[in-house]
Amino acid sequence: MTETRHPRFAVLDAGTNSIKFHIGERAPDGAWRAVVDRAEVTRMGEGFGQDRVITAAAQERAVLAIQGMVEEARRHQVQAIAAVGTAGLRIASNGPDVVSAIAARTGVQIEVISGEEEGRLAYLGARSGLGPFAGSLVVFDTGGGSSQFTFGHGTAVDERFSVEVGAVKYTERFHLDQVTPVESLASALQAIAADLSSLDNRPVPDQLVAMGGVVTNITAVKHRLATYDPAVVQGTILDRAEIDRQIELYRTRESAARRSIVGLQPKREEVILAGVCIVRTVMEKLGKQSFTVSDRGLRHGLLTERFGL
Repeated sequence: MTETRHPRFAVLDAGTNSIKFHIGERAPDGAWRAVVDRAEVTRMGEGFGQDRVITAAAQERAVLAIQGMVEEARRHQVQAIAAVGTAGLRIASNGPDVVSAIAARTGVQIEVISGEEEGRLAYLGARSGLGPFAGSLVVFDTGGGSSQFTFGHGTAVDERFSVEVGAVKYTERFHLDQVTPVESLASALQAIAADLSSLDNRPVPDQLVAMGGVVTNITAVKHRLATYDPAVVQGTILDRAEIDRQIELYRTRESAARRSIVGLQPKREEVILAGVCIVRTVMEKLGKQSFTVSDRGLRHGLLTERFGL
């Protein structure tokens, strides 16, 4: 007796620091089962500079990563692939050329979406993993090139916006991939706070939910996960004490030494300190001492919206 194969679909989320890849299998009742869920750090925004150009080396890393993902999708017999690009491709002066080059070499056409659309899809993905909840909710997703914020109540979205606050920029500006003096850390936090002024003077939400590579990585570090386990990460509560502990953990080590930290994904070591500083600043601005971690994100919202029943 042969096993019934439900339809499978793949989604790609091409970000400034990493490309996330997800294959979902859709059951007849509309429920999704994850078949593959992984990310590859490609540093597409590395060395952006004032001209905001994606370098040839960064483009090549993205192409090779996507080629591998397409091959994996074929092995799993997916019916279709949907791909979106976020901040790096959105703000790069040569973004359209990079999208064309990726399409020519991989067959994947990346749709570059707005920050607002990015936030909306991320909210849908995060909300799907929360269960019943009726209070005020803020979902944020901080990546390599930008951060998205969505304010809502229950399943209703009230406001969403994107700001160019991402880990790559502050890492390069304040050399946060190295042992970081307290004074340099303070300067970085001050710059992040200024760039997040759109969060000033807002009411404290009933619940704060965070997602994205930075957040799932620091959660894996908290749990000392030598092998990433989404079931452990999903729903974890992180508080200010843990965030401050990890800032000190990374601040006192240069990037090569950070590689030995259990739970930290390879190639995240350079940008992790900047990412945690962004998370800390968001908590401070919104008056929250803790937040809930969502392993679900934009890719889950995209999967449901493009391929749901």
